[in-house]
Amino acid sequence: MKHVYTIVEGVKEGNKKEDYWIRIGVAFENKDGSINVKLNALPVNGTLHIRDRKDEEGGNKNGQEELSS
Repeated sequence: MKHVYTIVEGVKEGNKKEDYWIRIGVAFENKDGSINVKLNALPVNGTLHIRDRKDEEGGNKNGQEELSS
């Protein structure tokens, strides 16, 4: 299973700008290498970012996480 994110550009304050990664769905790789994507929201910017799922200690697994880049 993979997580699907959209990356939202943050507001630049001074010389620092934070982008926000918002999880909006999941993706599953099929035996033939194709990918099925299930979205809970549609990104306004039209961009999906798909990453392998990582189960890290202390991580939020319920889809409510926000990652800063």
